[in-house]
Amino acid sequence: MLNSSFIASIITTKHGLDDLPIRIGAGVIFMAHGAQKLFGWFGGYGLEATGQWMASIGLQPGFAMALLAGLAEFIGGLFLILGLLTRPTSFVLAMTMVVAIFSVHFEHGFFMSNNGYEFALALLVVSISLLLRGAGHVSLDQQLTHLSRSK
Repeated sequence: MLNSSFIASIITTKHGLDDLPIRIGAGVIFMAHGAQKLFGWFGGYGLEATGQWMASIGLQPGFAMALLAGLAEFIGGLFLILGLLTRPTSFVLAMTMVVAIFSVHFEHGFFMSNNGYEFALALLVVSISLLLRGAGHVSLDQQLTHLSRSK
């Protein structure tokens, strides 16, 4: 069984509302990108085509990598919006952005207009910030913290 102090370190968050717009904005962005990969929504290519593209740039096995990236972004985005398991979710999303930066965007330079890493870097910074701070006052993590302390 997991140590309760370990669980508390995962869900404990700082008080404040400053995280709320960051979480919701980033969550919507991540969910949309995940939906493109998984379901082909919002102009995306869906899982099969995204997997073929990932394989073509050396991310093997392509289908599994597309599935993992899509799930990380879609479910991770949902968890950010809810403020649920925000620290571990933010870690997974940060690692996803590191892979995106160095496997897709870095060779194109900084700016988005050239398919550079500008946007992925912004999402990486947001993910790291949420990893360090937690979900904030209006979150399921905060509710879980209250429940764990009341026992």
